Amino acid sequence: MAQRSPRRTGAPRTQSRDRRPTRPRDNEGIVPVLAKAVRQVEAAAQRGKVRPSGRTAYQVVAILLREERSRIKEDSSVSEAERTAVLTRLDGIATILAKTAARDTSLLELLAEGAVVSYDAMSLKNDMLKAAGREPEPDAEPQELAAENRPPQPRRVVPQAVISRQLANPFLAPDFSSVPARRPTTHRLSNWELLSPLFRAFEYGGDSSCMPLPEPSGIVRGVRGLELMHHQAQVVAAAAEGHRTFLLADEPGLGKTAQALLAADAADAFPLLVVVPNVVKANWANEAALWTPRHSATVVHGDGDTIDGFADIVIVNYEILDRHVGWLGRHGFRGMVVDEAHFIKNKTSQRSRHVLELSEKIRERSSNALFMALTGTPLINDIEDFRAIWQLLGWIDEKKPRNALMAALEDTGLSPSDPGFYAAARKCVIDMGIVRRRKVDVAADIPARRVADLPVELDDEAGRSIRAAEQELARRLVKRYTASQAARKSFDAGERIDHDLVRRVAAAELKNAGTSKTGDNVFTVMRKIGQAKAGLAADYAGQLARNVGKVVFFAKHVDVMDTAEATFTKRGVGFSSIRGDQTPRVRKAAIEAFLTDPDVSVIVCSLTAAGVGINLQVASNVVLAELSWTSAEQTQAIDRVHRIGQTEPVTAWRIIAAQTIDSRLAQLIDDKAGLAARALDGSDEEVGSSADVQLEALVSLLTEALEAEAPVA
Repeated sequence: MAQRSPRRTGAPRTQSRDRRPTRPRDNEGIVPVLAKAVRQVEAAAQRGKVRPSGRTAYQVVAILLREERSRIKEDSSVSEAERTAVLTRLDGIATILAKTAARDTSLLELLAEGAVVSYDAMSLKNDMLKAAGREPEPDAEPQELAAENRPPQPRRVVPQAVISRQLANPFLAPDFSSVPARRPTTHRLSNWELLSPLFRAFEYGGDSSCMPLPEPSGIVRGVRGLELMHHQAQVVAAAAEGHRTFLLADEPGLGKTAQALLAADAADAFPLLVVVPNVVKANWANEAALWTPRHSATVVHGDGDTIDGFADIVIVNYEILDRHVGWLGRHGFRGMVVDEAHFIKNKTSQRSRHVLELSEKIRERSSNALFMALTGTPLINDIEDFRAIWQLLGWIDEKKPRNALMAALEDTGLSPSDPGFYAAARKCVIDMGIVRRRKVDVAADIPARRVADLPVELDDEAGRSIRAAEQELARRLVKRYTASQAARKSFDAGERIDHDLVRRVAAAELKNAGTSKTGDNVFTVMRKIGQAKAGLAADYAGQLARNVGKVVFFAKHVDVMDTAEATFTKRGVGFSSIRGDQTPRVRKAAIEAFLTDPDVSVIVCSLTAAGVGINLQVASNVVLAELSWTSAEQTQAIDRVHRIGQTEPVTAWRIIAAQTIDSRLAQLIDDKAGLAARALDGSDEEVGSSADVQLEALVSLLTEALEAEAPVA
């Protein structure tokens, strides 16, 4: 699009002097408008996948960039020096566009020849032209995508109750009343890559990971008749003394919910945002009414039509954050609690991006806001599971430690090349707010627990089918291994098994497990094992219920739960059930029946739906009919029973299918349990690998199959 220069009459010198300059000053014209827009898109790409509004801006910047480049090259009235200067600035914008597309490659389709330009894009283009002092394009006819081809638009809502609150208090000025004194900027560690050393400092282990905590003043908090235990009161005292970031990683069952609510009360962190898994929303509302009755709580369901916009505590689940993140970020929260914070360990997931976005918006508005990440299992697969949690708490950003942690690291006088750095760095992070206590240390009145494996033989047709499926899976892995080995240019014939290749083959099988149609994969084999064990596990749970009282029965798949419930019905064993598709009212009734009805002997629980947020201390026996893929999930399930209030020793009975991959999986789960122990509890226990259990199970299966064969010639 060529931009005509206005002409005036008069002498040539006057005409030249009065004419609108082709190259405006640095802060005028189209170039600064494009530069500002592209920086905003670049920042969005650094936070994650670019949203539709950012994609529109990216496309418009690219269009105007091409047009301006063409215009400046064709305009003969522009001097060579001016042309070079403008083209250089445009090249800088083009470089940012390229870097942004490298982060989010889906943006490249917007640059393709014939790419659709929507009405929103044309409208934004005209707005940019106006901002640059140019005439818009009123006659432009944008193309509109067909409805079925439009990218999905995030559906955002603002509940009416929230609008009412905003109208009642429209200003909500940022709170900078407690801005700490700024330290002099130091640069000793500015050129070091510090995040990896910080993570490794925990991987190496050390003393127990708990910041120094003050002694409580003895002031009773909560409602009458409810007193915090000593370890709980310490966290509340720390918040009262001004500490504002906590990774509360106490073992499950030590009352983290009460600690978080009363810490918020001590820090005056209301209104408080609480982000939780869907299954524990009702439990959080009940706990809030119990421990902080002076502060009203509201739970966000669906579009939030029923919430109280004036409530002090807003409870929302991860799954619906996408539609509420807009108004939540503007609500004026002074505190944020994220329950089961290991849910955000994958920073590329939508829920993680929304949680981190909200934490940043709260930090921008309130310099003294309270942030608490609650999880009994902060490490699932790898030490870097810490990354998103530390970023949520404001200890680090995408690339480096933030000011407070950086200042603490500077004060050590050490760098990653110094032998003592890792121990010192670990302590610096812990002092930022890691709180980790074990039941054995702070709750001596909670009886011990043990995990007992109960092998069962699968002698029927189902058992034979499972063993055949395992053998076929092993043969497929061996075939792929052999083919890959033959294709390699170099191979040491003295090596009987190439363990690096074994892991590559196992990883390829795992990657293709969801799409391959060549036979059973590790997931379908494990599901068949669960189905085959279901009746036997239910029989054992029924026997336990008759002999020792109430029993908690955990399973992973719905069909295993169905088989168990059918077995209980046939045996005359009363039961209730917790599943993921239940309404909160049905779920509450099922829990209440198990806790209070003497005729309900067993509660059948989904590992994913009931593994967190419920208290079932009325039982002391747990039956794990299916094995989880993580030690953390297994621990969470057992700790529904092994928690404050338990008076009997707890036994978790793992039903293991003998002579199948089930036994390998049980061993791998036990090995993986050492990761959190070493990183957080000061254990020196060795763990073989922090990779996914699925991968390790396949590696074990392939290695065993290769060892059974003759040595490679």
